[in-house]
Amino acid sequence: AAMAPGKKITAKIKKTLPVTGPQAPTLSELMRWYCLNTNTHGCRRIVVSRGRLRRFIWILLTLSAVGLILWQCAELLLNYYSASVSVTVQFQKLPFPAVTICNINPYKYSAMKDYLSELDKETKNALETFYGFSEGKSKVRRSVGDGNSTGSEFFQQIPLLKFEDFSKMVTDLYSGQKRKMEGKVFHKDSSIVNSGDSNDIIGFQLCDANNSSECALYTFSSGVNAIQEWYKLHYMNIMAQIPLETKEKLSYSADDLILTCFFDGLSCDKRHFTRFHHPLHGNCYTFNSGENETILSTSTGGSEYGLHVVLYIDEADYNPFLVTSTGAKIIVHDQNEYPFIEDIGTEIETAAATSIGMHFTRSRKLSKPYSDCTETGADIPVENLYNKSYSLQICLHSCFQKAMVDSCGCAQYAQPLPAGAEYCNYKKNPNWMYCYYRLHEKFVKEQLGCQQICKDACSFKEWALTTSIAQWPSTVSEDWMLRVLSWDKGQKINKKLNKTDLANLMVFYKDLNERFISENPANTLVILLSNFGGQLGLWMSCSVVCVIEIVEVFFIDSLSIVMRRRWQKAKKWWNDRKRRQGGKPSQESELERQGHENPVCLDEDLPTFNTALRLPLPPESPLPRTPPPNYSTLRLESSSAFTEQLPDTLDVGRH
Repeated sequence: AAMAPGKKITAKIKKTLPVTGPQAPTLSELMRWYCLNTNTHGCRRIVVSRGRLRRFIWILLTLSAVGLILWQCAELLLNYYSASVSVTVQFQKLPFPAVTICNINPYKYSAMKDYLSELDKETKNALETFYGFSEGKSKVRRSVGDGNSTGSEFFQQIPLLKFEDFSKMVTDLYSGQKRKMEGKVFHKDSSIVNSGDSNDIIGFQLCDANNSSECALYTFSSGVNAIQEWYKLHYMNIMAQIPLETKEKLSYSADDLILTCFFDGLSCDKRHFTRFHHPLHGNCYTFNSGENETILSTSTGGSEYGLHVVLYIDEADYNPFLVTSTGAKIIVHDQNEYPFIEDIGTEIETAAATSIGMHFTRSRKLSKPYSDCTETGADIPVENLYNKSYSLQICLHSCFQKAMVDSCGCAQYAQPLPAGAEYCNYKKNPNWMYCYYRLHEKFVKEQLGCQQICKDACSFKEWALTTSIAQWPSTVSEDWMLRVLSWDKGQKINKKLNKTDLANLMVFYKDLNERFISENPANTLVILLSNFGGQLGLWMSCSVVCVIEIVEVFFIDSLSIVMRRRWQKAKKWWNDRKRRQGGKPSQESELERQGHENPVCLDEDLPTFNTALRLPLPPESPLPRTPPPNYSTLRLESSSAFTEQLPDTLDVGRH
């Protein structure tokens, strides 16, 4: 069949013209074309260099440059989400922080002894049995009467034990009998080996109420630590059964705790304090809590312009087994933060003036992807039980309390109650002690997942404290100061004050310099692209156009050639199959033009200006030369040209 004229012209062009560049039929031809036409000099030198050594050197240099580019660009990408820290200091009027003050003794011992009578009796029996200690006549003020029983049957179930010779042979406090204990031993002190005398090792046993064979022995190298831990265990069980309103009455009022108050040189009173009940510290009082949307500020630094209070500690009414130190605890915090007085509180001594100077710092961290912090805590899958702004401590305590409720069926006394939960106590939850200790062990070992879930807050305020202590009152002023303070508060104290019952506290700004520490992105997209361009230009003399060219040749065109070759092979196989089915011989395919047959892929340098002058000319083009002059044009014409001469010239010639 005759071919159409248009198809004949197209076939003639395809057959006649060389196929080069991105339309080359082979990858080898495409790569050769790219190397000779690209702006990256190393690739071109690989193709045009003569000699294997020179070509090998250029290959090595080019690959090294590519490797350096990839390495440097990878470093740029990895460091893209890095942050730089800037510190700004400015002098201005500063808001005064909230200051929460607690007595170290949470409840008045005289008011609590009816609830703790049975527990105190067991504790005294332990001291007498293990250490031969009996209360002297000077301590009759703390005698324990026969109050209401608060669970003597549980003291029998969880008695204090005395371990002998580092073995599991123990002496039971309640029965006085020796027996062998079964269960895993947990040493609550740093090292049981350093205890010196094995007779000093005491502890207690906790067993699973549902499985009596599951027990854990908790031992202490210090008898003081063992007795206090055992006492606190039963103390929390008793306090969990007392209503909150009753506990608030058993603790200290603002009038009991605060004798005098001054702020910024002006007098203040209990109306400036907000009561806050802490499970472990009883009634605490927060100055400048912001409860009425009013936050005090100060415009002058120094001890004269801060908070100055005198606290009444009343050491004589301390619980002898619950606390072993005397004084108060304070914590400086933001109005929206929960005061974790038990974790980061600062202790204030009695008979001393404690000055606490503050430096205020605000910090701001970048959130994801720069750091693993949270803005508000809304993205943390842990319910906030404290009704305050998010912090890492709130998250950890809330996470543990949730795990406590889920695992033990009740809540731990020292933390807020989740919705619908109750505090653990012997009567309703006889297994809670064993469950709590095992759960707390997992929490410390980071096996509950709380440390992995909870994150730092991105924004937070911090008051760096500097504490100094001086004797107060002085020897010469002690008599009149105590007499005046007793007179001022005589209606509430009704006895002469002792300096060991008083604590003088001053909290103030050392200066009004606010330090703001912030993180800023160290890189932007413009800087990243500029760095990329610098690396490409330094190692490969390449630009963005060159990168686009690489993408086009090595990805688009190479893929096109591979797919075209596969298509041609598949098409040839299909045509051959049809011919064989029709009894016709297979058609031989034409040889494809190879790269070395393309005029553009010559294995030599392209000519420069100097080398082009020395190139031989083709034979059909003679060497151009300067033509010789036409001498015939220089000959004079015949004399006939001058026959028509003017008459005056002829006359001159005659003369």
